[in-house]
Amino acid sequence: MQTTLQTLWQETRDSDSVRQRLFQVLRQSIIQMVLAPGQALSEKEIADTFSVSRQPVREAFIRLSEAGLVEVKPQRGTYVVKISQRAVLEARFVRESVEVAVVKLAAEKGIETAILTELHDLLARQRRCVEPHDHDRFYRLDEAFHRTLSLGVKQQTAWKVIEEVKAQLDRVRYLSVPHSTPLERLVDQHTNIVAAIEARNVEQAEQAMCLHLREILVSMPDLVRRFPAMFEGREAFDAQPPQP
Repeated sequence: MQTTLQTLWQETRDSDSVRQRLFQVLRQSIIQMVLAPGQALSEKEIADTFSVSRQPVREAFIRLSEAGLVEVKPQRGTYVVKISQRAVLEARFVRESVEVAVVKLAAEKGIETAILTELHDLLARQRRCVEPHDHDRFYRLDEAFHRTLSLGVKQQTAWKVIEEVKAQLDRVRYLSVPHSTPLERLVDQHTNIVAAIEARNVEQAEQAMCLHLREILVSMPDLVRRFPAMFEGREAFDAQPPQP
């Protein structure tokens, strides 16, 4: 099923406020390329789409601007920002720092059997996405995998930090899954992370997580070449960290 603003709205919780639901829908639509980099956004059109007033739309635009996803140009309008390679690399650096610490903690101290069971279940469900090329479902299961790891070692704040910094990163991740990075490779990387945790091998767990989170460094140059209109800042790759 094709993702649209309306389908994303249906995935939000009715109990949330209109302004929160609008922010979630617009943020996710930018990440999933429903709203393309460089696209102009109209307060009136979005308000009409969801049958709401323009005020919560305006507030959502402000939050998206603070998150670095839209740019509000006085007298000119609001636009989805192009993907900043520098912002992606900085977000990846922060995410790697946090998630390597998470996986190190998991391997050092171990994690509960129930959490391991949940991780294995997520791996099985991810593998079932490979053959039908179900990228949307895999993306959600990937999110669940990393969230489960952080919460499984009682590091809720770590996951909040990751969520805050990864919006730009997520756009490349979402673009890379159907166009550059094979799903099977990502599932294998997740499997290696869990195996290292189960073996209580800290060094192996850290290396497996680093390799996984540096996958984007492999895929992004190809994506920049294939979709140049979506990106800015090609010089950022001069400062890539070495592969582990």
